[in-house]
Parts: sequence; structure tokens; C-alpha cells
Amino acid sequence: MQDRMMTATTAERETVPQRLYSALRLLDRIPHDLIALIARLSIAAVFWQSGQTKVEGWHVTDNAVYLFQTEYKLPFVDPWIAAHIAAFSEHFFPILLVIGFASRLSALALLGMTLVIEIFVYPDAWPTHGTWATCFLVIIAGGPGRIALDHFIARRFGRAV
Repeated sequence: MQDRMMTATTAERETVPQRLYSALRLLDRIPHDLIALIARLSIAAVFWQSGQTKVEGWHVTDNAVYLFQTEYKLPFVDPWIAAHIAAFSEHFFPILLVIGFASRLSALALLGMTLVIEIFVYPDAWPTHGTWATCFLVIIAGGPGRIALDHFIARRFGRAV
């Protein structure tokens, strides 16, 4: 009984900043597994959709190659090769992210692609690319979370992801 009274008295003495801090501490309880899953799925969707604009069936479109010739103009890479690599990467790595397999490697590959886009293609789009990079860095630094094949494989072999 006395503990309850002490708790109530203590709560009454808490200042507004202390109460705000206590409320904000609740955010620390958001599990990384959820954050990583949302990061993986959302960024995978962005790149998958971009990849879909480059293909028709199983073929890279002439329009995609044309964009690499005229608008994207990557240095040191033939536009035909660049269009095919981009189309492949924008389909392959998002699939891996969704299922959570080789997640850190996939995130690293797409982060590299994002850096190329930022540096050579759309340097003024840094707010968008920064958002993408944040999703990738969450996965690279913290891992894919427990809702991923990587986690199940690592658990099977007794290793942390």
C-alpha cells in the first residue's frame, strides 16, 4: 500500500519534461525486427517498380536502353550493358530483400546503385536517395531481423545475423 502511495506521489512530482521523456522512451520498444522488415519491403518495392519500367516480359525494352544512352549517360559503361545490369539488379536484389536472403549483401548492392544514380544521374535528388540509403543502412548495420531467411539459416548453423 505504501509503495502505491509513493509511486503516485512520485508521479505527481514528475515535471512535464520528465513525463515527455518517459513517453518517448516507449519508442525504444519498437523492435528492430519490425523496422528491418518495413525497410526491406518498402525499398524492395521502389526498386522492383523501377525495374518493371525497364522490361517487357523477359526482355529489356529499347526505351530503357535509350534512356541510358540519352538521359542517364553513365561514364565508362555501354548503355546496352548498363540497362541490362540495372534491370537485372532492380529485380534480383529486391526479391532477395523480400525473402530476407543475403539481405545485407543485397542492401549493399542496391546502396551502391543508389550512389551511382545520385552521383552520375540525378544529383539533385539527394533527399530521395538519402531516404533509400537510410533503409539500406538499417539492413546493412542491423541485419534483416528475425523475419528473414537469413535469420533461420543463421540459427540453424548457430550464428548471429
